Amino acid sequence: ERSGLRRHHSSTHLIHEALRMVLGDHVAQKGSLVAPNRLRFDISHQKPISPEDMAVVEKIANEVVQQSSPVSTRLMAVDDAIEAGAMALFGEKYGDEVRVVSMGTATSGAKAGKTYSLELCGGTHVRNTGEIGVIKLLGESAVGSGVRRIEALTGSDALAYLEEQETRVNAIADLLKVPPQNTVDRVQALIDERKRLEKELADVKKKLALGGSSGSGAEVST
Repeated sequence: ERSGLRRHHSSTHLIHEALRMVLGDHVAQKGSLVAPNRLRFDISHQKPISPEDMAVVEKIANEVVQQSSPVSTRLMAVDDAIEAGAMALFGEKYGDEVRVVSMGTATSGAKAGKTYSLELCGGTHVRNTGEIGVIKLLGESAVGSGVRRIEALTGSDALAYLEEQETRVNAIADLLKVPPQNTVDRVQALIDERKRLEKELADVKKKLALGGSSGSGAEVST
């Protein structure tokens, strides 16, 4: 259970920085829930996060996971930590001395080659980012004005989720009688076919209605 807490907690740091890289420096953590089997992460952002941006955030965070970078913690004076670029979490109160957690190396952007994540944090973390295994973002939603909520899984919980998704795709493929990789094309073809049949049916009904209302209904004999 504690290993799950550590994985998900460290992942919030990696996701936080990835969100800032993709969406902008205005992003700030507004709260989080770290459980042994999942994480929830609220940030300041004014509009929905596109699936494309979510995919990039997930990719960046997982790149740091794959670095198997040591997670470093050290005590520093608050002013020194802030000057070094450490981010303070929303609503937290700090004493004269703070615990600074750093992990990973940025591979792109203005921080390329420098520490990827540097935050003031008193919580428990993994020893290196590789222990996280994998981060899977489940989605995002609005929870208030200017606040978006990110939900994610890590490690074995993420793998179990991906296995469930694969099972669903395979079941759909069996119903459609196509290989799993062709399910999207097959579903699109079925949708297009339904639209065509609905249009044909509407046209037939229209012709029948017009035919039934012409004159008294007497037909011309030949």
